[in-house]
Amino acid sequence: MEQHRLSKGPLLGPDGNLLEAGYASSLVKDYDRNAIKAKKSRIKEWDYYYIGNKRFGLALTIADNSYMAMASVSVLNFEGIPSCLTKSPMQWFTFGKLGLPSSSDKGETRIEGKGYTLSFMVEGNKRRIRAEMADFGKKGEFFHCDIVLTPTLEDTMVIATPFEKKGHFYYNQKMNCLKAIGYARVGEKTYDLGEDTYAVLDWGRGVWTYKNTWYWASMSAELDGKPFGFNLGYGFGDTSKASENMVFFEGKAYKLTDVRMDIPISPSGSDDFMSPWKFRSSSGDIDMDFVPVYRRHSDTNALVMRSNQNQVFGLYSGTIVVEGKEIAFKDLPGFAEKVFNRW
Repeated sequence: MEQHRLSKGPLLGPDGNLLEAGYASSLVKDYDRNAIKAKKSRIKEWDYYYIGNKRFGLALTIADNSYMAMASVSVLNFEGIPSCLTKSPMQWFTFGKLGLPSSSDKGETRIEGKGYTLSFMVEGNKRRIRAEMADFGKKGEFFHCDIVLTPTLEDTMVIATPFEKKGHFYYNQKMNCLKAIGYARVGEKTYDLGEDTYAVLDWGRGVWTYKNTWYWASMSAELDGKPFGFNLGYGFGDTSKASENMVFFEGKAYKLTDVRMDIPISPSGSDDFMSPWKFRSSSGDIDMDFVPVYRRHSDTNALVMRSNQNQVFGLYSGTIVVEGKEIAFKDLPGFAEKVFNRW
């Protein structure tokens, strides 16, 4: 596949369709919610941060999916018997009232309600993540975090993907290898973010079709004392102009073509998410194993709406080849997921 690099300019034309499909290393296209011509109920906007290391992880989401908005916090423990605490209060029929910023480079993404406040603020070149949530895990137990994220790379993964249905598209940025400092607290337990803690931002704006499945894998860590990570994914939309596969190594972003995530199949014929996965590509530039540590599963099924999410956290080992150079790594923390939505 010959991958098309996006040029600067507006994202959408007068008809509400993408002016250009492809990829970039920054948000070169200008997103304007008011330029969308599709039904307002189809607009999906979200900011998702995952912050983690081998010991624990934090996942925070602010989403405005038009007919509903969500504030979600998850705290994952990977040591001993792995576990997860999640709370995701919702607000109904927001239709953009949260006012999520049109760019990831400035402004505040914020949501608040009874017993919770989440704020993602861009302050210069840093990002400050603050959240409070009452009755988290146990009644009377309080969640609080104050985290600062600093980019270690100039490049990010950006992709503009059309769907077959006119007026439908997804504009997405993945910002890997954000260095994290700060803390999170659940009740009396404090999680201090050490030198080995990195984050990824998933910034998404678009008009989605009703039914879709995506596969996404992400890793942000250190290799030989330097930031190293990747973003891999597929499963929805027309990706003939570009894939979202990119590796970040020695301060640069390198574009990859295809990837396949081989999820083992159980004897019953269903996905066996907790057995080792295999990642590979037709060109041979990706050859990785993924050993799961913990699976976070939720299946919300409400008549016409359903979200079946399988997010698996674990350790990556293998090789990725960029410009003829083989990068070898072992037991680096990240996650991979398969998500089905009818929304």
